[in-house]
Amino acid sequence: MNNGIVENLINELSKLPGIGRRTAQRLSFFIMGMSKDDAHAIAHAIIEIKEKARFCEQCFNITEEEICFICRNPLRDKSKICVVEEPSNLIVIERTKAYKGLYHVLLGALSPIDGVTPEKLKITELVSRIKNGNFTEVIIATNPNTKGETTSQYLSQVLKPQGVKVTRIAYGLPIGGDIEFADEVTLSKAIEGRKEL
Repeated sequence: MNNGIVENLINELSKLPGIGRRTAQRLSFFIMGMSKDDAHAIAHAIIEIKEKARFCEQCFNITEEEICFICRNPLRDKSKICVVEEPSNLIVIERTKAYKGLYHVLLGALSPIDGVTPEKLKITELVSRIKNGNFTEVIIATNPNTKGETTSQYLSQVLKPQGVKVTRIAYGLPIGGDIEFADEVTLSKAIEGRKEL
């Protein structure tokens, strides 16, 4: 067997986020052991997503059509809009089945040090949607890190003058977690975000 083709697959898989060289090597040998049909199915799925995937013209979720299935769904609550950084965040929130409103994907988070300014995100489009829609609440669901907090603060300043209620998802302890093992920042956020029983 030509080790060049194995090495090539390892190198290509290593380009994926979170996949180091050892994992890429394990995946490569796993792929070699797959049936030809299964390997072709994976290759076809990758090519298909590259050829057909696009961003929804309203919310910037990934879709095959101009408008995604969430924006088209007449049963969604059109008075609420949840702002997330990436389409993957939207998918996680959808899995909870706890939120029934619309979304807006920023396609990133503010990070001036990395050159990510408001103009490079879908913030102008968000403001336009708020102005032209009948939204009563904007839920900011950016990540609980420095970039996410910076983005959240900026969005709050930009959106409050539009006359909508701007809220931020709560932080806190995971269900089943133990207070003894919580870090100080998580515990302080949990105390700040407490609610009446």
